[in-house]
Amino acid sequence: MYQKGELIAYGGTGVCRVVDVVARKPSRTEPERMYYVLEPLYQTGTITTPVDNGKVATRPVITRDQAMALIDQIPTIQPEVYYNQNLQQLENHYKTRMEDHDCMSLLRLTMSTYRKKVEREEKKLKFGAVDRRYMERAEDLLYGELAVALGITRDSVQDFIARRLESLGAAPEAV
Repeated sequence: MYQKGELIAYGGTGVCRVVDVVARKPSRTEPERMYYVLEPLYQTGTITTPVDNGKVATRPVITRDQAMALIDQIPTIQPEVYYNQNLQQLENHYKTRMEDHDCMSLLRLTMSTYRKKVEREEKKLKFGAVDRRYMERAEDLLYGELAVALGITRDSVQDFIARRLESLGAAPEAV
């Protein structure tokens, strides 16, 4: 069980702070259950969710060392661009990739959709709305968690990655 004050990655919401752990009775007929009260770092509002909620993935935020190791792997990752004219199948493909809720999956999705965007622009073709939505969502979740792990602002994550890759002698692929 997470403790009050801990930072966790909560499903598609991203990084949240556990502001409280409380006992509540969902209804008169149901037994009392423990709930997390979560405050998203990059969204407004609060979320109350059962501690034993198996529907939404929760995990500790990655550490600084894990974030640095992830960034260091970027030059070895081969983006796999996915094309499909069927928008429902394209959406399902991206949803499946995001269901892992881990930083490596988000990084791969970000790199793949960015590569697709570059390819489309080089051919003077439009980058699709579904592609853009999932690229931005994956970036948002990834950058939010990396920012927390690295102790920097979310807006400075991309520059941090570029500087790190440059120091390693790697050409920074857009992430």
